[in-house]
Amino acid sequence: MTNRDELSASAKHKFVEAAARAKNPLEKLPVQCDSYKSKTSEEFKLYCRAKSDMDAKTLKWTFKLAEQNVGPYYKQLKMGWKPKIKQAELNKNWARFLVALNQQNQPVAYTMFRFDMDDGDCVLYCYEIQISPEYQRKGLGKFMMETLESCARFWQLEKIMLTVLNNNESSLKFFKTLGYVTDETSPDVLQEADYQILSKTMLG
Repeated sequence: MTNRDELSASAKHKFVEAAARAKNPLEKLPVQCDSYKSKTSEEFKLYCRAKSDMDAKTLKWTFKLAEQNVGPYYKQLKMGWKPKIKQAELNKNWARFLVALNQQNQPVAYTMFRFDMDDGDCVLYCYEIQISPEYQRKGLGKFMMETLESCARFWQLEKIMLTVLNNNESSLKFFKTLGYVTDETSPDVLQEADYQILSKTMLG
């Protein structure tokens, strides 16, 4: 296998472009990712769609869930909670959504992600992972992150990246339990940022 350090920028761009062209980038994964069964035998169905294929009702729900889950953390910070900015982020044309449905066919969790270049690396950037409170701690979030990791490996991307607020201790613990570490591009202590960037390598 080619040493990834030796790959040219154009080769890395091709990996990103190939993933971005796929209508459903999870369709050909060697692992099952369209269903999940919790330890308590609750069953979930999952689908992956581009923003352009999402219905308006579900897009509105993604915002409401983000507002419920992380809005309080933003409000504790100087930046505050800015609903219009969050709505704009969730409506980016490049956005991909992985959505989990419960047994009543209602959406209960989602991730929003994209394929991109970041500081010279080809990456899958996870912008959001939100689980409805009543469905947290059932392994669903872990399963969805593992699905994104399988996706990144399939498309030969170098790592998964994400941003977490420093005051969201439960999320920081969740990602670090899954093997995510502070990325080299994360703001240093002297910058006094309210967030940090985490990543997990997909190589090796």
